Amino acid sequence: MKQQTLAATAALMIGLGSAQAETLKMATIEPSLGQAITMATFANLVTDALGDIEIEVAGGGAATVHMLEVGRGNLDMSMVSPTIYRLMQNGKAMYAKEPEAPELSKNVQLLMWFPYGQYHYTVRAGSDIETLDDIEGASVFLGPAGGGAYNTAKAWIEATTGLVAGEDYEAITANWATGYQSFQDGKIDMYVNGCIDPCQQFIQFTETEDVRFIGPEDHSGEAVTKFLGSDRTLAEVPAGMYKGQKNESPVMSHDTAVGIGVRADLDEETVYQITKAFWDNIGNITSEAPWAKALSIDYAVKPLGDMQIHPGAARYYREAGKL
Repeated sequence: MKQQTLAATAALMIGLGSAQAETLKMATIEPSLGQAITMATFANLVTDALGDIEIEVAGGGAATVHMLEVGRGNLDMSMVSPTIYRLMQNGKAMYAKEPEAPELSKNVQLLMWFPYGQYHYTVRAGSDIETLDDIEGASVFLGPAGGGAYNTAKAWIEATTGLVAGEDYEAITANWATGYQSFQDGKIDMYVNGCIDPCQQFIQFTETEDVRFIGPEDHSGEAVTKFLGSDRTLAEVPAGMYKGQKNESPVMSHDTAVGIGVRADLDEETVYQITKAFWDNIGNITSEAPWAKALSIDYAVKPLGDMQIHPGAARYYREAGKL
């Protein structure tokens, strides 16, 4: 069994083995993001461990769309979220114009959860924006429009400050790569990204620029309680994590879980084998990256949202004494 490396996890086209192997299709978000690297690591580990199952990963696009494609059977696996899954079940928010979303949600089940990471609301250190309450009139990248990150960041800002995207500030339309590049080029005032510290985007940015992470003036109240619900948590962005970080104290933000979802009609034995292969071989991940250290079988089976664990995955977790 070869050791996994960080470089290998970033390769998002996997599965060049024998023609006899069953190929499963996984979609994830922008390949440079920690959540996508986690999913690519999963795919690499399973593909290396099993001789008859290969996972082919394509990076890019929105997880909200990928979930629909899993439901349709066009994908076998994608990133999922407990809060987004509820919206899919009920045909709300980004699914309001997708009449088949509630029915498709029945074909999306859970293989495992993992932490998304704290949302970092980021400005340059010299900016006159000191809190989220100051972004009125500013240009902001919240995440790809229509995606889960966009809607979560938009809702947090509204819950804590009352400011509404598109009315009180400009939420630019861009994908992850373009949004980050816009911030690097100084074309926008604030950039938002959720990740487990220290994350690559801010390591890279603070090599040449100073940043400040900001939070709201007040993170209490009924609107915040409603925003958090049962699947989100308050979480601090620590001070002193990056070379050019100018925060002298932690900043309050929020976190959530995401996971690997799987077609409910995918063969139970197949899902059992890939779940077992991952957790039995997780010790082969040699990366010291924070996302790797955050992987936990106990976190994987947390009762979040309304998603059912796929019967194949549930069989492994019962054997492992986790269900």
